Amino acid sequence: MAQVGIVMGSDSDLPIMAKAAELLEELGVSYEMKIISAHREPDVFFEYAKTAEEKGFKVIIAGAGMAAHLPGMCAAIFPMPVIGVPMHTTSLGGRDSLYSIVQMPSGIPVATVAINGGANAGLLAAKILATSDSGLLAKLKDYSAKLREQVVAKDTRLQEIGYQEYLKK
Repeated sequence: MAQVGIVMGSDSDLPIMAKAAELLEELGVSYEMKIISAHREPDVFFEYAKTAEEKGFKVIIAGAGMAAHLPGMCAAIFPMPVIGVPMHTTSLGGRDSLYSIVQMPSGIPVATVAINGGANAGLLAAKILATSDSGLLAKLKDYSAKLREQVVAKDTRLQEIGYQEYLKK
């Protein structure tokens, strides 16, 4: 049974939303991924959001661009956390998406990550689930340790070869 629903309005969002899925896979978190347009197929969207809780979802990650109604509409129907991923757009660089997702009315919160922040959305979903899952919390701690090790390795290399050589990589 999937713990996280990943939903996007278009297949053009898939490269970004795949980053959320990849992170969840790395941490062993089950998910279901769908493409559903809140505007073009509202009946399908409403059924998805209405049945998400009974499917076992604990968090929904919703990616959207431009008008970006999908995350907010999920939050209006689904009673548990929704994480919005604003997509970069050619017209306004994703600011339109960001503002549409983050500026929700009182009582309908959507946790919002950076424009094209699919990986952070997956990480945030895992952190929400880890509040009641000690095994997942341990995996998140290991993930953070791995990130620290990567930074230390980069600095060690910089100190050894200097910035000019480092930039040639």
